[in-house]
Amino acid sequence: MGSQKNKTTRRIAGLNIQYPWSRYILEGKKTVETRHYPLPEKHLGKELALIETPGKEGKRIGVETRIIGIIIVERCIHYKTKKSWLDDKKRHLVEDGDDLYGYTREKDKWGWVVKVIRAVEPQMPPKTRGIKYAKECLVTY
Repeated sequence: MGSQKNKTTRRIAGLNIQYPWSRYILEGKKTVETRHYPLPEKHLGKELALIETPGKEGKRIGVETRIIGIIIVERCIHYKTKKSWLDDKKRHLVEDGDDLYGYTREKDKWGWVVKVIRAVEPQMPPKTRGIKYAKECLVTY
């Protein structure tokens, strides 16, 4: 770890992503995050703090909510058919039939093309944050 004077602290919005998806994104294995809505325009192309949340799997192994990286969502893809979603599996990594994150006809399915800017030393997220986003995070790197 370098000295504090060589570090930068910035205020940026944050995006909550559950473990292990958060790690797959940081490692470059998952390049598309999937949701049932497009990312709001104001966040497209902007740096976002990657806030790792434990989710069901992470809770079992003691993962804590924390900022682990900085990402940019470059664009959104609307999966209009299950076939288009399945054809992109190698980028989003979600298994067909996944009850929580899989494709359903009842809800739209979107892919957010993610670019990792950098991993950061794990740090605490803001105390008040929404279920999906944090309006403002202080990120030091």
